[in-house]
Amino acid sequence: MKTVITIVGQDRVGIIAMVSNILAENNINILNINQNILNGFFNMVMLVDMEQSIISLKDLGRLLGEKGEVMCLDIKVQHEDIFRSMHRI
Repeated sequence: MKTVITIVGQDRVGIIAMVSNILAENNINILNINQNILNGFFNMVMLVDMEQSIISLKDLGRLLGEKGEVMCLDIKVQHEDIFRSMHRI
């Protein structure tokens, strides 16, 4: 299952490390990353493969959301199909 992770907030050291460590610990493969920083504002979209994951989509969303709050980030996790449907023109 492919999943989209979006991360938004003030840029700071360790954002990518925090997210990628959680993904690695849960056997989730990163397929693509798109990241921008504009005037100190951090925005990243990741496409990941959860096929071999040891954590559910719901639990991953909760875990990343909690860790994001600690770093003052808004982190959302969505199934790829839902993300595509929401962003269709």
